[in-house]
Formats: sequence, C-alpha cells, structure tokens
Amino acid sequence: MKQLDVQIMGQSYLLGCPEGGDVRLLDAVEKVDAAMCKIRDAGKIKARDRIAVLAALNLAFELSEREANALKASRINNPAPAPAAGTAGVPATTAPQTATQDQLAALLQRLDTALGEDGRLL
Repeated sequence: MKQLDVQIMGQSYLLGCPEGGDVRLLDAVEKVDAAMCKIRDAGKIKARDRIAVLAALNLAFELSEREANALKASRINNPAPAPAAGTAGVPATTAPQTATQDQLAALLQRLDTALGEDGRLL
C-alpha cells in the first residue's frame, strides 16, 4: 500500500492509499479540506474535532442526497414491476443503499484514523 502526505486545514497527514487510488484519495482530501475550511472560515467553530465531525456529516448528507436523487431518477426511468401476491408493503433492500452504507462506514473509518486514539486532530 502506498502512502500519501496530504494537508487538511493546514495539518499534515500521512494516509495509506491503495494502488491506483491516488486520484480518488486526493479528490476526497480536497473535498474534506474545502468543507472543513468553509466551516472554520464561518467563524463560529474553532475546535478542529468539531469542525471535522460537522464536515463529515455535511459530506455524508450530500452523498446520501445524491444517491437518493439518483434512485428517484432510476425509479422514474425504470419503474419497478408490481409486487408479487402477498409481498405488498415489504421494502426491498437496494444496492445503492448498501453502497451508501459501505461508503459511510469507510468515511467514518478514515475519520477515526485521522483523529487518532484520543479523538482529536491536534
């Protein structure tokens, strides 16, 4: 596994990166940095750990919104067939929901790793 040295809100981090994942990881770092700097620059919150949590929540909400909109668009373009007899009202688990949960779990794992054992960025 490759390691990348990145900066988020002026703080250096050495992150593990899978082979071929450089571009995606650097894009994620850029998004997190922008989200955290935006919260910091608003001036209401100064603690890095709180800024990190708010940024993570904002990004996760944004991702969830996009996937919900994509799912709605998919349903409009490809309406589901009528449910079989006796299955009405039983929700089906969809692949996009599972993918969202996996992505959120990965994001939380990265946040935990970045925060370290004491749960603080500093």
